[in-house]
Amino acid sequence: MSEKPTILIVDDESFNIDVLLNLLGDEYAVIIAKSGEQALKRLEGKTLPDLILLDIMMPGMDGYEVCRRIKEGFRTRHLPVIFITALSNTNEEAEGFEVGAVDYITKPFCPAVVVARVRTHIELKRSRDLLEILAKEDGLTGIANRRRFNEFLDFEWHRAQRKQSTISLTMMDIDFFKPFNDNYGHAAGDDCLRRIGHALRRSMPRSVDLIARYGGEEFSCILPDTDVTGATGVANKLLHAVRELSIPHQYSRVADHVTMSIGVATIVPGAEQGPGLLVDLADRALYLAKAGGKNRVELARHP
Repeated sequence: MSEKPTILIVDDESFNIDVLLNLLGDEYAVIIAKSGEQALKRLEGKTLPDLILLDIMMPGMDGYEVCRRIKEGFRTRHLPVIFITALSNTNEEAEGFEVGAVDYITKPFCPAVVVARVRTHIELKRSRDLLEILAKEDGLTGIANRRRFNEFLDFEWHRAQRKQSTISLTMMDIDFFKPFNDNYGHAAGDDCLRRIGHALRRSMPRSVDLIARYGGEEFSCILPDTDVTGATGVANKLLHAVRELSIPHQYSRVADHVTMSIGVATIVPGAEQGPGLLVDLADRALYLAKAGGKNRVELARHP
């Protein structure tokens, strides 16, 4: 985490932005967006803000719609949103809470109230982040664990189902890992897993993708909105990332260094299908990669 928590201020009025910057700029790193569209673009980066201060009344996309879209995204849905408003209608407030806001700050601003509410929600967010890291991060490799994998796959599967878009999955297994562990020792085995986890994460260019340790020496990558060509390209990139680590493995029967076999599956989810189908297809493709000589990428053969 950075030293200063980050706040995204979304407001089309420069005067409001200047007031908030004067109140919050010393304690927080502040990012500015002057429209809803610009705010959503800011949230596509790898680093997300800790809190969003969002004006309701803006030209084009209003604050309610921006908040709805934030809450629809897997990465962004837990970001706390405080609405900035001059409205005092309780129905308007109810709508704000219904779309996912955690609080309101009214205009004209009361400095003490702004600072207190922002500080409270920043502290709550950081506490939740720590708990989530402990619950959903693999302790050895630092990437997502099986629990987060399952949650992310379920979310993206149902999103792809609604949009009728493609979703791809790679299942990856380190070749001859048992003889590596048996001959080099478990400490070397753990270091190998750690280095591979880091290499796989570095090789993922899009923030919307998820790399996870599936279990033991198995890893997986979920690729939303990705067709078979794109997924195959990612899989080959991951395959080469592991090769380029050049971790010595004299007990492998395919190379003198650690390698990986990868199975790739791509699908547009049907109405009655579940995400287990994609996992099964990728698993079968991984089996083909193993049976075909290892250290390679294989595509799923759809039934």
